Amino acid sequence: MLYIVLILVLGALGLVVAALITADSLWAWVSLGVSVLAAILLVIDWWRRRSAGDEAARDTSAESDETTDETTDRATAGRTAADTTDSATPEVADVADTGAEDGGEDTGAEEPVHDGQTELIAAEGDLADPEDEPAIEDSSDDDALLMARLEDEVLVVDERPRYHLAHCAWLGARETIPLPAREARELGFSPCSRCAPDGTLARRHRDGAGA
Repeated sequence: MLYIVLILVLGALGLVVAALITADSLWAWVSLGVSVLAAILLVIDWWRRRSAGDEAARDTSAESDETTDETTDRATAGRTAADTTDSATPEVADVADTGAEDGGEDTGAEEPVHDGQTELIAAEGDLADPEDEPAIEDSSDDDALLMARLEDEVLVVDERPRYHLAHCAWLGARETIPLPAREARELGFSPCSRCAPDGTLARRHRDGAGA
């Protein structure tokens, strides 16, 4: 379009020169018409360029809006995925806690239960007689039956099979465990021949009952 306008302008100048040389006004009018045509073409070209610029601006704005929408959609999707992950995490933690609690309960069920001081004492039949252990007191059946019911305190030594009275010389500085006579017999301990707990406690009980 600009090339056409340039050609028309050059033609108008040529016609003006021709009008001056020939002193003919016709060439001047033709030159004026060509100039007007060139001006009209310039206006048309300007208008087309302006329309094209506005359309390009609208296209750019539309593309920018689309990009913004895509970015917003991606951000929304990311937040949704994060919320889903966060909401699922407590459930996994709950399942893990439940499994831990179940495992703890099973482990606790398998552990043996002991009560009190008797957990250090061997069960009946497991007590051996070391070489330095005193002999067993030769108790009568009546004394043995009475001792099976008495709550009087006797002393035992861990991993030793006899029960003793507090003044028994064999105890010495050994660490002792106090037990009721009844419980000592139930746990498999036998009376010491040195301090004779069965005879002594049975006689004391009978004397107290007779008094």
